[in-house]
Amino acid sequence: MNSYQFNAIGTNWDIETKKPLGDMLEGLIQERIELFDQSYSRFRPDSIVSRIASAAYGGKFDFPADSTLLFDLFDQLYKATEGAVDPLVGRELELLGYDSTYSLKPVSDSIREKAYAQGKPGWLTNVIRHRTSLITDRPVVIDVGAAGKGYLVDIISEILIEEGLSEFVVDGSGDIRHSGETNIQVGLEHPFDSNLVVGVCKLKNQALCASAVNRRTWGEGLHHIIDARTGTPAQDIVATWVVADVALVADGLATALFFTSGEHLARFFRFSYVRMFKDGQAEVSKNFEGEVFF
Repeated sequence: MNSYQFNAIGTNWDIETKKPLGDMLEGLIQERIELFDQSYSRFRPDSIVSRIASAAYGGKFDFPADSTLLFDLFDQLYKATEGAVDPLVGRELELLGYDSTYSLKPVSDSIREKAYAQGKPGWLTNVIRHRTSLITDRPVVIDVGAAGKGYLVDIISEILIEEGLSEFVVDGSGDIRHSGETNIQVGLEHPFDSNLVVGVCKLKNQALCASAVNRRTWGEGLHHIIDARTGTPAQDIVATWVVADVALVADGLATALFFTSGEHLARFFRFSYVRMFKDGQAEVSKNFEGEVFF
């Protein structure tokens, strides 16, 4: 297999295909990634998300045509988790120190109270969706991290399919989508020791996404998986792995499983999963294709 490796949206990517992609296709992929970053990055001042955050009285903001897939999923996740997964969690991340300048210092209680003087905003209460447009009534900080990388994995995968490639693996630092006649085996990385795996997943023409509390951590009990209802990092679950037909759904559910049971989410989505509790115990769905070692 040929490998095309690069860095994008702050992480490492690897696209494996039977033949080299070529300069033209690589350029097309990079152009689409740039459009994604210009739309959803809260770490660059020229993005749509940053303009929404700085709009004192809100406004109407237009996103790319395929943003409906991402926003539709957030609608579903918000309802299925009763607001725990909310793309407006960006403000909470900033207040905890995971801001655009990477201060990594939580703010004082007085600053937090001032930030929410108008009340805490919610995805379905302070944002109106009209197709690919968002209408806000105040400055809000959108963070699509709960499903965004999976969404980009799918975007890249669809580009490959449109170019006639039927066998490939798109790997965005552990968020993976596979296409081909033969399954691949993917190790489930131990959340506290990257040299160990806690299991193996058999993946064929599906996506596998993982989430863990050690991926972005900057202090005792501080990490990027936030319950939007309380503004506090998840406590009981330390890692999740989800297999679904597309990476967008797998990524979003890997976050949702920190706050909601797999049984409940199965009422809304088709997927399989493994999740690891802080005491080292594991929960594995009956339909998971693979093996877990604990």
